[in-house]
Amino acid sequence: MNIIKLAPGLLLAAVVSTPAMAEPQNQSIPRTSDGKPDFSGVWQVLNSAAYDIEDHHAQPGVPAGTGVVVGGEIPYQPWALEQKKRNYANRLTEDTDAKCFLPGVPRVTYMPYPFRIIQTPGRIDISYEYVGALRRIFMNGAPHPRGPIQWWMGDSRGHWDGDTLVVDVVHFNDQTRFDKAGNFHSEMLHVVERYSFIDASHIRYEVTIEDPKVFTRPWKMEMPLYRRIETTPRVLEYYCYGFNDVFQLPPGR
Repeated sequence: MNIIKLAPGLLLAAVVSTPAMAEPQNQSIPRTSDGKPDFSGVWQVLNSAAYDIEDHHAQPGVPAGTGVVVGGEIPYQPWALEQKKRNYANRLTEDTDAKCFLPGVPRVTYMPYPFRIIQTPGRIDISYEYVGALRRIFMNGAPHPRGPIQWWMGDSRGHWDGDTLVVDVVHFNDQTRFDKAGNFHSEMLHVVERYSFIDASHIRYEVTIEDPKVFTRPWKMEMPLYRRIETTPRVLEYYCYGFNDVFQLPPGR
């Protein structure tokens, strides 16, 4: 329970917890010709997890937000918690967003930019607006390539569990973080994503994080994804420039 001081002599008690998502609705969802749920379309989050996946208060340039970590706390090993604090201290220069690097998985999903899912029976592609990131989720049953391999976005292999798309992701490097607050992982990161429709315009996105080098146990995040419902929703281009010194407008512009 958090005690928030509003004014002298006035206190407000607030219980901080991960907000529950709506249960699936009894309505039709889009399906492909082979009967699988069809996630094709443009989607986007409406939260502040890109800044901090845990509960956080407002700061300059950072909106307040309720965390997306199930249970509210990330189970760091003691040494890793100290490293997270150091990461927070140097976040303005060392975060992947500050350097314009690929953000990794699952962070790319909850960056504040839209992304397009293109679904076929053998492969699902996700095209992200942020730095033009692209993921290929192979659905043909082939296993991950032998490792160790260190990729920014990992290697994604998917399968269906009823109406839920399950994506197993491995082969990461240790350079990406989960947010701008310094939450991090090692190259041993293992991610399992689960996508399931709440209704035709909302996806329940659940992700399990496992990294025995950094955490004491597996832990989860969950959040809804919202369909962009403009007549012709588009994923445009967003290419940032590290430290704001690579690209500068001429004087007076």
